[in-house]
Amino acid sequence: MKIFYTFLLLTMTTFLSAQTLKSVQFDGMVHLSQSVALRMLPFEKGDDINKKEVDEAIKKFFRQGYFNDIWTEFDNGVLTFHFKEKAVISQVELKGWKENDDEVKDTVIQIKKGTLYDEKKLEAAKKRIIEAISQDGKIDSVVEIKKEYLENGSLKVVFIVNEGEEIIIDKLQYAGVKALDSDEFDDVIANKEHEWMGWFWGRNDGKMSLPNLEYDNLRIRDLYMQYGYLDSKVAAPFVKVNFDHYTADMSYQIEEGEPYTISKVTIAQSTNVIENEKIKDIISLKSGEIFNIKTFRADSEKIKTLIADLSYAFVQVVPDLKKNKEDHTVEVVFKITPGSKVKIRNVIISGNTRTLDRVVRRELYLGPGDMYSLTDLKDSRNAVGRLGYFDSNTIEEKRIDNETMDLIVKVKEAPTGNIQLGGGYGSYGGLLVSVGVSDRNIWGSGINIGVKAEKSQTTQNYSFNISNPRLNDSDFSGNFSVYTSSYDYNDYTVLSDGISLGVGHRFSRYISGYIGYGYSSNAYEFDSTFDPTQYDTYYFENYDKSSVTISVKWDNTDDYYLPREGFTLSQSFEKAGLSADANFLKSRTNLGYFQGLEDLVGFDAIFRYKARLNIAIDNGYIPLAEKFYMGGIGSVRGYESYSISPTIEDSTGQDTIDGKQVRRIGGTQTFSNSLELSMPLVPKAKMRVVTFVDWGIITDDITNPAKLITNDESRGGYGVGLEWFSPVGPIQLMFARPLMQKSYDKTAAFEFTMGQRF
Repeated sequence: MKIFYTFLLLTMTTFLSAQTLKSVQFDGMVHLSQSVALRMLPFEKGDDINKKEVDEAIKKFFRQGYFNDIWTEFDNGVLTFHFKEKAVISQVELKGWKENDDEVKDTVIQIKKGTLYDEKKLEAAKKRIIEAISQDGKIDSVVEIKKEYLENGSLKVVFIVNEGEEIIIDKLQYAGVKALDSDEFDDVIANKEHEWMGWFWGRNDGKMSLPNLEYDNLRIRDLYMQYGYLDSKVAAPFVKVNFDHYTADMSYQIEEGEPYTISKVTIAQSTNVIENEKIKDIISLKSGEIFNIKTFRADSEKIKTLIADLSYAFVQVVPDLKKNKEDHTVEVVFKITPGSKVKIRNVIISGNTRTLDRVVRRELYLGPGDMYSLTDLKDSRNAVGRLGYFDSNTIEEKRIDNETMDLIVKVKEAPTGNIQLGGGYGSYGGLLVSVGVSDRNIWGSGINIGVKAEKSQTTQNYSFNISNPRLNDSDFSGNFSVYTSSYDYNDYTVLSDGISLGVGHRFSRYISGYIGYGYSSNAYEFDSTFDPTQYDTYYFENYDKSSVTISVKWDNTDDYYLPREGFTLSQSFEKAGLSADANFLKSRTNLGYFQGLEDLVGFDAIFRYKARLNIAIDNGYIPLAEKFYMGGIGSVRGYESYSISPTIEDSTGQDTIDGKQVRRIGGTQTFSNSLELSMPLVPKAKMRVVTFVDWGIITDDITNPAKLITNDESRGGYGVGLEWFSPVGPIQLMFARPLMQKSYDKTAAFEFTMGQRF
């Protein structure tokens, strides 16, 4: 920016003495309106003005940041301000690095269209680009700025990036290591020695991470302190870089010292708000044990939660260590300052453009007038996440004074109306596709309505269902559904018409129960190969089913679609035989365990374990279609849905085992489980990759063992899948391979679903 003060002095010599101002005019001014500019002047029409006042006015205009140059003319009482405004940046481009990444433009360049040209801001953006590249371990990066004036007078700015080179750590050495194995350091540091085939998953590529370099020695020291080495010293690494080949040798100098044993654990409350013994009961550190800094921190958080649950929201827990270097013992002291009890003044819901406020509020365990509780706050956040209506949610604590706070619940709406797709590709059946439409949060009310018109090679299903998880905002829920369907179970087809309804109740934060009634009329249909004279038709008689289902469920997960903590456990019993043909008892048990691994591995990985146990007891008549089958998503991937089953000899069967024609009859006991590891693939697109291993077993006990071909069927599967939160709902694409495959199995290499929980 340049100011022509010399020119100003020359032009103002015509009125060194005060002169009367008749009018003020502005030339070339765009960003300021004339009325605003007039209000900024220290004088007005009719005043006597002088050079000093005009000079101050010019400086004031310059401080607005819109102008490159300002000068004035004074002629016959008319004062004219001439402005040369800065150019407007209308285009910002990035070449040579992340060219199409809009997020980089927003967070790194930080220069938006319509911004006035400012050389300092461009230079600052240039430095941010170089710094961002260096965080990827690249040095000697060069950024040039090209400016081009367009025909409309605006400015096009292009950042031309020449990325530097990555530094590969060839050798990493540790001096002074005796008590620990230096291989353990690889689990905590970011900069690791290059390994052979470092590009392969699970191997170290040796790329230097410059931002982490200054923290790696602290991470090593922290590891030592987990083993009680409180006097350990780990110097910053010595790095020798070969700039000809962009390789580096690194070394650490370590002084271990001796491990410390805990002599005593002391609780020091500035104000006694709870008995010290109750605090000690939750502490893991014990006298006589080797000190562990990780447990020390965890104990501090436990104490904070315990006190905060007593409404002391602003409690401070300051841990202290009193070392005795002579005998290498340490007294652990937890200094607690509770502060005052805090009451919730107001709860504000924001970001819910669709979902009604009351739908969110009824999930919160804290409301206006309640006393603060940290556990209630966390449980509220998880409860909102379990709704499945939001992409994300946070609850901010806004301190009003020492005894009052507001809670700000911020949510980001997620699509809840799904076009539900399901399908797969099997070696026998080819491509299978089904379609349905539903909305789990229609009109933002929390009510779930689904209308399905599904049709695939194996399935036809037309249904309507409606459920309300909170009847009249109470702890009661209700549901109703009606359907007509046709399911192909590989060897036969079941035609069903039915209706169901039920009511549920939430007993606690995590426990809910349900009781429901269902009625269905079911008929079998076979292809032309079936000869009823060759087989006992007992299993294939048309039947009616009238049943009552009772279930209970525990769920303390933190999200509906993608939980990262907690587990689910459900148990249901279905009793059929109420004035209808089918007479049996079914038990279904489902378990899901979810654990985020980000603290352990450094990225958003999620471990999952899922298990399912089903048992059916024949109380008089259990139809074939009411038995259990395995295969496909939800049991054992790599096999077609419903294809894993005990079999019997049947001359009309479509499959052959050991030269005998067989038919699948389902099982009365089945167990299947899955291990999954979900990892981010494209975080911006909410896309993740999952690897999995499935295993299950199904068995049956029939009354005619002479015809029994297979009683127990055990199968496994493994593979990789894609989990994607698409704009139309969650999608799963699964690519699987079978394990323990038999020659007569029906395998499926690909399956997909949409709208289901991961």
